[in-house]
Amino acid sequence: MTQAKATTGFLDQVNWNSDGLVPAIAQDYKSGRVLMMAWMNRESLALTASEGYAVYWSRSRKNLWRKGETSGFLQKVREIRLDCDGDTVLLMVEQQGGIACHTGRSSCFYNLLQDGEWQVNQPVIQDPKAIYN
Repeated sequence: MTQAKATTGFLDQVNWNSDGLVPAIAQDYKSGRVLMMAWMNRESLALTASEGYAVYWSRSRKNLWRKGETSGFLQKVREIRLDCDGDTVLLMVEQQGGIACHTGRSSCFYNLLQDGEWQVNQPVIQDPKAIYN
């Protein structure tokens, strides 16, 4: 990933929602697999661009959330993309440790709709109790 220049003018090109947030999708840069979706504010996107690791905004805690700061499963950012409407960010990441979800799975998208019901279709790689003491 090319480090962001000292300017933060790129932030002005994002269409932030009324809460000052934009959805951010994390996708594995090698496989293309969608890992998770989270929210970013101006500060978290600027930090992600400058530090090279995913930083999100936690709506529930109302603070910055550095992905992997507790679990150790960091997301090294390879590319940052903005969609055509400017209202969704795509992070192409290297998911360290292979776990992106707080449930201990490789992706947060582990529920598959089959015959009108959600079915779990990914195993737990590591028990969340062992990840988050």
